[in-house]
Amino acid sequence: MKLAMIGLGKMGGNMATRLLRSGFEVVGYDRSAEVVNTLVTKEGLIAASSVADAVNKLVEKEASARRIIWIMLPSGDITENQIKDLVPLLNKGDIIIDGGNSNYKHSQRRGAWLAEQGIGFMDSGTSGGVWGLDNGYCLMVGATAEVAKIVEPILIALAPSKENGWAHVGPVGSGHFTKMIHNGIEYGMMQAMAEGLDLLKGKQEFNLDLAQITELWRHGSVVRSWLLDLTAEALQHDQTLHDIEPYVADSGEGRWTVVEAVEQGVAAPVLTLALQMRFASQDDHGYSHRVLSTMRNAFGGHAIKPKS
Repeated sequence: MKLAMIGLGKMGGNMATRLLRSGFEVVGYDRSAEVVNTLVTKEGLIAASSVADAVNKLVEKEASARRIIWIMLPSGDITENQIKDLVPLLNKGDIIIDGGNSNYKHSQRRGAWLAEQGIGFMDSGTSGGVWGLDNGYCLMVGATAEVAKIVEPILIALAPSKENGWAHVGPVGSGHFTKMIHNGIEYGMMQAMAEGLDLLKGKQEFNLDLAQITELWRHGSVVRSWLLDLTAEALQHDQTLHDIEPYVADSGEGRWTVVEAVEQGVAAPVLTLALQMRFASQDDHGYSHRVLSTMRNAFGGHAIKPKS
C-alpha cells in the first residue's frame, strides 16, 4: 500500500518511519530537504520535491486505485491552504487525511467541501508524541465508513497493535473533537500532578525525595500513568528544575475544549482552571498580581514587595 506524507516534522517524520518499517511505500515531502534526504537514506522514503510531485508519485498500477495523502502540518491557515492547493491535483475518490490538531469545526467544514469535490476526508486525532515511533500512536479518526475501511491498514500499522490504539469514532469532525477533549483532560491531569509535587517540595521539614516518591507511585498506586512515568524519569535527573522557565504554552486545544464546555453549558471547572493556570504562567508582566498587591496595601496596609 502506498501513501504520501506531507509534513515530516517530529510527528510526521516518525509516522512515516513507522509506516516504512511496516512495509508501506511512503512518498514524503517537507520544506526541509535535509529532513527528506535523511529519511530517504535511513528508512527508504520516496522523496518528493514538492506537494505536486508527491501526488504524482502516488500513481498505482491500477488506474482506479485511490491516492491517499496524509497531512501533518500546524493547524489553521497552513493546513487550510494546503488542502485547497491539493484539490486541483487530485481525482475523485482520492483521500486527504488531516492528522494535525485542527479544530473539529474546521474539519467538519473541510470534509463537507471536499465531499462536494468527490474527495474523501478523514480527520485523525493523533496522540503519542515523540514516543509514537516505538510505542505506536493513539488514533481517533472521523470519516465515512467507506473512507475508514480504505485507510484501516494504515491506522493499524501506526497504532500500538492491530486491536488496540485506533478507532473510527464517528463521522467527519469526531476524530478531532475526541482529540480536543483528550487534550483538555490532559491539561487537568498535568496541573493536578504539578500542584501535588509543588506541595511535596514545599514541605521542607520532611526533605522529601520527589524522584523516589514519583517512582513509588508508578507501582500499584491509583495515580499511576504514562504522565507519571515521564515525570518520574525527568525527576531522576533533576529535581530542582532551576534551569527551566516557569512558562507553559497551550497548543489551542485546551482553549477549544473550554469553549465547547461553555457552548454545551457543561461545568468543566478543572479543565478551565488548568487552562487559566497556563495563561498565568505566560504573563511576563504579572500586572494582575501587582494590582492585587496594590489592593491589599490600600485596604489593609499590607506591605508591597518592591521589584528588585
